[in-house]
Amino acid sequence: MRIIVHTGKGGVGKTSISAATALRCAEMGLKTIVISTDTAHSLGDSLEHEIGPEPTEIFPNLWAQEVDARYSMDKYWGAFQKYMVALFSRQGVENIVAEEVTILPGLEEGAHLLWINKYLNEGQFDVLIVDAAPTAETLRLLSLPDVTRWWFEKLLTFTRGASKILRPINKVLRGNDSTVPDDTAWAQVENLFDTLDRVRQLLSDPELSSVRLVVNPEKMVIKETQRTYTYLNLYGYATDAIICNRIIPPEVTDPYFEAAKAKQQENIAFIREAFGELPLLKAPLFGQEVGGLDALRTLAATLYGDNNPADKMFDGTTHRIESIGSDGYRLIVPLPFARKDDMDIYRSRDELTLRVGPYRRNIVLPYALWDLEIADARFENSTLNIRFQRDR
Repeated sequence: MRIIVHTGKGGVGKTSISAATALRCAEMGLKTIVISTDTAHSLGDSLEHEIGPEPTEIFPNLWAQEVDARYSMDKYWGAFQKYMVALFSRQGVENIVAEEVTILPGLEEGAHLLWINKYLNEGQFDVLIVDAAPTAETLRLLSLPDVTRWWFEKLLTFTRGASKILRPINKVLRGNDSTVPDDTAWAQVENLFDTLDRVRQLLSDPELSSVRLVVNPEKMVIKETQRTYTYLNLYGYATDAIICNRIIPPEVTDPYFEAAKAKQQENIAFIREAFGELPLLKAPLFGQEVGGLDALRTLAATLYGDNNPADKMFDGTTHRIESIGSDGYRLIVPLPFARKDDMDIYRSRDELTLRVGPYRRNIVLPYALWDLEIADARFENSTLNIRFQRDR
């Protein structure tokens, strides 16, 4: 199965891109499901079809689903939460409050990831398209396996201990004459975290999964997308394409749009600088809203031509960030055919600019590197290695 995640700043057209990509895959004979993990769902509107929290077939080979966090929480997390609600209620906490406080941080968003695991294990689909939430939420979602595992192991286990919680739960269960074993709830918790870890591995496998960043040719959108790309590299997720959406087409000759067209072309050049060798797919600004199968078909044809959207589009590595020791990082940038004497590096607090010959590359640095100094920079084996560490 291939997993393709579309993300980007809110309002750039991720949902239309996801729906069009899924439709193209389905029409190429691939059994495809497209799921929306955005809390403000619009996938059903784009497909002009009623869909819900379970998969709905809307076209031959095409299923769609708008993931509902509460529905998913009940499905995957219900047993443990019921035990915890009963425990807190015994302590005098009202049921509605107890239900809220027994949700572990981030697990509402994590419910989205559990569906990905389900579909991969069942093997009933060839392609899974994820219409992801805006970038900040998507980054929280993709970093969730690390965060939740820490929360469970370091905070919950250390401060209270599983036994301290299981004993009162056991009393609650006996008081209710329940026949469920004491360790059932915690076995569900462990299984949940193990599943999140598996999904992390699936999404970081470039042979299986790809992230595609959707942008509009606007400087603010591009800057946020650069930051997203850098963080995806930091977490080990493979980006294989940039999709630039809503480009004013050349046939629009109204003088009112001339300045906007010129600015867009300037920004498209900036996209090429910012994302190096990553493939750039382009889609025009259509004269009407992109909704319904016919419009989505047109969008897909513009984006992909005769190509299969499920194919991996990029095999190389544009840059990556590795942790070294407790307070350092290394930025690794492959620069084939570059010469050391024709290279410059400029650094501001949150951005690094590389110049190789007449070309520039802008890399937005993650927050963890903002207050670190460049300790050294070496160009070896066609690769630039820049080491960041705290100023001692």
